[in-house]
Amino acid sequence: MFSALSSALHARRRVALLLTLLITVLAAVFGGSVQNELTNGLSDYDDPGGGNVVARDIITRATGIDSQQGYLLLVRTDERLSGTGTPPAAVTAAGRLLKSRPEVKQVLDYSADPALISRDGHSTVIVGAVRPMAESETRTAEEELQQAIKDDPALRDRTWLGGATPGHVQVAQVSDTDLAKAEGMATPIILIALFLVFRGLVAALVPLLGAIVSLLLTMAGLRIATTMMDVSTGAMSLAFALGLGLSIDFGLLIVTRYREELAAHGPGADALRRTVATAGRTVLFSALTVAAALLAIMVFPHPYLRSMGLAGVITVVSAALFALLGLPALLAVLGTRINALAPRRWQRTAGAGRATAGRWHRLASAVMRRPSVSALLATAVLLLIASPLVGVRFTGVDPTSLPKDISAGQVAARLSADFDELAASPFQIVADTSDGSGLDAYARRIAAVPGVESVGSPQRLDAGHWEIDAILTGNPLDRAALKAGQRIVDLDAPVTARYTGTTADFLAQRGSIADRLPEAFGVLALVTVLLLFAFSGSVLLPFMALVMNLLSTGAAFGFLVWVFQDGNLGFAAHSGLETTTPVLVFALAFGLSTDYNVFLLGRIKEARAAGRSDREAVADGLASIGATVTSAAVLFCIAVGALAMSRLVFVQELGIGAAFSVLLDATVVRALLVPSLMALLGAATWWAPAPLRRLHSALRLDRMEGPPAGTEAAAPATKGAREPVAGPTA
Repeated sequence: MFSALSSALHARRRVALLLTLLITVLAAVFGGSVQNELTNGLSDYDDPGGGNVVARDIITRATGIDSQQGYLLLVRTDERLSGTGTPPAAVTAAGRLLKSRPEVKQVLDYSADPALISRDGHSTVIVGAVRPMAESETRTAEEELQQAIKDDPALRDRTWLGGATPGHVQVAQVSDTDLAKAEGMATPIILIALFLVFRGLVAALVPLLGAIVSLLLTMAGLRIATTMMDVSTGAMSLAFALGLGLSIDFGLLIVTRYREELAAHGPGADALRRTVATAGRTVLFSALTVAAALLAIMVFPHPYLRSMGLAGVITVVSAALFALLGLPALLAVLGTRINALAPRRWQRTAGAGRATAGRWHRLASAVMRRPSVSALLATAVLLLIASPLVGVRFTGVDPTSLPKDISAGQVAARLSADFDELAASPFQIVADTSDGSGLDAYARRIAAVPGVESVGSPQRLDAGHWEIDAILTGNPLDRAALKAGQRIVDLDAPVTARYTGTTADFLAQRGSIADRLPEAFGVLALVTVLLLFAFSGSVLLPFMALVMNLLSTGAAFGFLVWVFQDGNLGFAAHSGLETTTPVLVFALAFGLSTDYNVFLLGRIKEARAAGRSDREAVADGLASIGATVTSAAVLFCIAVGALAMSRLVFVQELGIGAAFSVLLDATVVRALLVPSLMALLGAATWWAPAPLRRLHSALRLDRMEGPPAGTEAAAPATKGAREPVAGPTA
């Protein structure tokens, strides 16, 4: 299969490149508008089939008010406010502004609720409840309100716009701004790093070109997806980091192998065929394993998680398509020019290349001399890093997590610091009943729950539903409020009851994610085992990979708890990790760990096919690919780690968690754990039951493999072939 593909690409290389260019241009034109179609609201984190969504829809239909939307105008005055007397001009102007908005259904100020005055008496909040609004409406409304505040002398410089609706809009704006900043800063750093790794400008630009193509293809794919489902704005951050990282990984693997083939056989169809048959096959299985890990995220019904999973799968497929189709055609056109624009002093001699490989060979041999000690040491290190997981807590995204340099973040911070219990969101109970019988007694039982401050009287919503509002102690996402909310849910209600509000929505989200975790992990484990069996022909290797991946991802989670929950490395301490972070980091870390495992196993299999013993094959495999994997990991960490520059905590968690897991996998796992475990298992590493061996042969999976290691060295180099410049170093 790969031989036929490489032959076709070599013969029609210019046509293939023109088609790649045409498709890329069309993708850029079509996908350029994807940002305008992305969503960013609290509903992105809901299970659409959850009881909290049903409860909220009932309230919205009855009142016309969307509880997940709304405006807050924070007004600072010179004079001290009181519940009596004529309100200052700024307060009057703020109320008039909200009442003039067609989407506002209700306006509340301190004349109705004295708690809307700050403790020092010089600030107040005007609350605007709104009807349900489309994404495009929220953006327009936020812009118009901000402009109205600037244009009104009574409001200018003393009024700030906050609340759920402006918060959603501004989070999307922050995400876009931070993504552009990350791109601007990461790209030149990666280009310099690529130049140092490849020791040649042309070779360094190839993976970057792949990243551009894959990102444009991903944008087009996401634009298509927006016509069929809601796609969260967070998908673009993941697409940028993952597309850049995987394009570098795949490009590094293929270009490095191609330069080896050029040195052994010279330019031509044979060098390309061997490259595609070896590195190309590895890229295919690597992409499938990463895509499978991200596909498992789509088991969750939450639009945010499904968007991230879909974006990840599209990105992986896009990066793999370029690596398997566009990149070979480009290499066929470049030939030895892949080594162009390289300083002469950096050109590697064959002896220098052997010296670099020799260091990895000696490391692997040293590890395998005492495999039990090495395995225990590596496992102990990973478990130590994972130990903070014992105290892990989870939280949701609320206004207090917004950056303080945007107006919604400023409002949230001042509400939390200057007002008494104003941030409390009611825990809303919607009861299915027509006459409300038994609800008064139920409300008294709710009021007796520890952590409940007050309970309102049952109110009729419509002919078949009543509502009870409970005010919980403290911030809606604090541990005390969450415990109180869970106790309310656990009460026996006299009729069917559903729960909504900030606390109830988070409890529903957390429960829904927990319910789907076994299914997601089952899908991930099953697909990973099947793909690694198809790649290796072994039954034990896939399960060994599962254990190693669990160790490395556990360590990544422990590191996140230490950094964000405990407040280390300059990050502020938070009440817990954002609930979706573990799902996303686990899938990314799991897929990328398998990705690097495939890189290494491919070379080990080649060495075994060339007649090396099991231990020699491991040492030779690590020697030949160790520098490449290390370089790929470092570059990937730069690409994904750029997300840490975001001002949004949950984006920082994703970037740092994925980067750290990759770093662990390329060092502790690949350098210590893999060689030691394979040495302990010996020949059993490659064992499979006879029926499965026959199945593997019947499916012709072995015939997909390329030439065994050593055949290149045995073959004479083509006359006039140039020595390649230095490749990945470590």
